[in-house]
Amino acid sequence: MKAILLIDHGSRRAAANEQLRALAERLERSLRQRDDDAIVEHAHMELSAPDVAAGFARCVARGATSVIAVPCMLSRGRHVTEDLPRLVREAAARSPGVEVSFAAPLAEQPSFLDVLREAAASAVALP
Repeated sequence: MKAILLIDHGSRRAAANEQLRALAERLERSLRQRDDDAIVEHAHMELSAPDVAAGFARCVARGATSVIAVPCMLSRGRHVTEDLPRLVREAAARSPGVEVSFAAPLAEQPSFLDVLREAAASAVALP
């Protein structure tokens, strides 16, 4: 069974961390509507729980035999090229036999320009 692990930086603001949890929940519901039974979990690189190890472990506990780590970060900065792959590898080492892959960051996704256009279209004036 496939799992998708959404990973962001993490924040000291609880509301920001809650957004990633809610996004993971929405993505899983959306996949279910398309007859895709993928597991979706979330994790934060730092500053908040669950960390990457805990998020990965939740995927495995739910039956994942492969985990796709998706960095919810814009570009290939240090976190995407070094920190997150290391944290994901460390988490995977605790679950031998689970396949692991790592997605490209958001700005490299083909539909990201659509997201930017929608963001610009929804802008509101600052007070």
